[in-house]
Amino acid sequence: MALDHYVTLGRSGLRVSPLCLGAMTFGEDLGWGSSVEESQQIMDRYVEAGGNFIDTANFYTKSHSEKIIGDHLGRHPHKRDRLVLATKFSGNLYPGDPNGGGSGRKSIVNACENSLRRLQTDYIDLYWLHCWDVNTPIEETLAALEDLVHAGKVRYTGVSDTPAWKIAQANVTAQFRGWSAFVGLQIEYSLLERSVEQELVPMARELGLGITPWSPLKSGLLSGKYTRRNQNEEKADRAVFMSHLLNESTYRLIDELEIVAKAHDTSVARVSLAWLRAQPGVTSTIIGARRVAQLEDNLKSLDVTLSASELEHLDTLTKPSLGFPQSMQPVFPAITNGGTMVNGVQLPPSGFVMEQGGKPY
Repeated sequence: MALDHYVTLGRSGLRVSPLCLGAMTFGEDLGWGSSVEESQQIMDRYVEAGGNFIDTANFYTKSHSEKIIGDHLGRHPHKRDRLVLATKFSGNLYPGDPNGGGSGRKSIVNACENSLRRLQTDYIDLYWLHCWDVNTPIEETLAALEDLVHAGKVRYTGVSDTPAWKIAQANVTAQFRGWSAFVGLQIEYSLLERSVEQELVPMARELGLGITPWSPLKSGLLSGKYTRRNQNEEKADRAVFMSHLLNESTYRLIDELEIVAKAHDTSVARVSLAWLRAQPGVTSTIIGARRVAQLEDNLKSLDVTLSASELEHLDTLTKPSLGFPQSMQPVFPAITNGGTMVNGVQLPPSGFVMEQGGKPY
């Protein structure tokens, strides 16, 4: 697959690259990240390779991420129009101001105007609710976003890091009121973070939201940098915050990823990205890069196609226990499809019958 093999985001008509360029590392304002010059080089290389989807947020690197993108693309309007620019609201940039963040109308309108100014554009292609604001009615958030869409300042809306039931409520509300519904879902998803498969992924597939996973390499733990062989070495940088995940289970997964990577003459990171790209509902995976070389390496994951057996093998290594009500799935056919075989037992043609102690009840 090529980077310019564009796919529609969920059930919308918005076409995006299978890998999205995440700009959270643009700017060194937090003591880490990419310089302005390297950030510009990363953008240019991504676009040159065929990419068209760039994702940022209003408070990434204290808003510098948006400004870097705006300064670079604002001088070239023709480049900007060929790209899908996505940014987020919710983050509070004004300590002490209770309306400086969140998902209320006052905050959303202000955040949008400021993002437009920093991005040096008159419209945002995809505007994400960054995080659920429990203090604001979802109807207020949706109404404010609909006004921005109607004004031409926002083309599409998406939602990130919000419970599945709240997203479902939002989209059903939007449907009945004739408002713009969320078309994308941004969530943490990787071989080491699969709890989203219980509610969020099925919800997105049912409602037609395109999934755009963030942290697909689990903050670098699936990059191939951390292995069983160097587990006793002193860890620096972000690994300090992920040390609780550097356990036997993780090392067992990395061992297997190395075997698959060797079979494809590629890297652990690329295999991890290829696995995620193949998951149902995933539209475009967000890749972050602090250096051009890191971007180049991640882009090569598009050259990796895992076999069905390899996908199944990796899947079993970290498959989550989905719990209730998914744990009841083997019994559900007894309710709706009489005569179905469950665990080798032929169920009666009608009625809800379960076995307990060998006897119907």
